[in-house]
Amino acid sequence: MPKLKTRKAAAKRFRPTGSGKKIIRRKAFKNHLLEHKSSEQKHRRLSNLALVHEADEKNVRLMLPYM
Repeated sequence: MPKLKTRKAAAKRFRPTGSGKKIIRRKAFKNHLLEHKSSEQKHRRLSNLALVHEADEKNVRLMLPYM
């Protein structure tokens, strides 16, 4: 059976947790247009990593076959 290809865009955006059972992602809305956003929103709400929702996890795992 041939090797499976990894979707490189997904590989840059997602990584597994320490146990490997769940997938971590970065939160959105923190790239540009930050002047009008409050520092609370930027620092407290958007700085932490988030888990990929279980409904989307299957699709992410299909894009990353060796994760």
